[in-house]
Amino acid sequence: MTAIDVMFIDDESTLRQVMLQTLALEDLTARGYADGASALAELKPDFQGVVLCDYHMPGLDGLGVLNRVRAIDESIPVIMLTGQGDISTAVTAMQQGAYDFIEKPFNHDELIELLKRAIEKRQLALENRMLKAQLRQFVRPGPRLLGGESASMKRVMSMLDSLA
Repeated sequence: MTAIDVMFIDDESTLRQVMLQTLALEDLTARGYADGASALAELKPDFQGVVLCDYHMPGLDGLGVLNRVRAIDESIPVIMLTGQGDISTAVTAMQQGAYDFIEKPFNHDELIELLKRAIEKRQLALENRMLKAQLRQFVRPGPRLLGGESASMKRVMSMLDSLA
């Protein structure tokens, strides 16, 4: 399976189809979901892309999706879309951690640029996380020759980390 750049969640079938085609034309790999629950079932902490989500949906709404995505990994950018937006809705979404908030109908070029910036931010966050993990391994106490993947060696290294 190829990496997904955009998880697009919207209960409007026609908009999902148009958006998926638009994203494909921009060389962005996307998958569409009719509801937040089905998208969240596939979302993992190592997801390398962006969540683009409608604000008003039956069942789990956009804010619910946003909160659950942030519980999985706070650095996954979530861009909210709405056809019935007002300032208080946008402010609430941004306060709860949305990357951005866009009203429908939207300018496709502006949305594509926003998505590309959000994907780049996500890639940087994942790279930063990986480099920090490598650095923690490098600055561990004890001899540098200690290592290994056995369960007992992992326990020893874990004890050393907690003592440090």
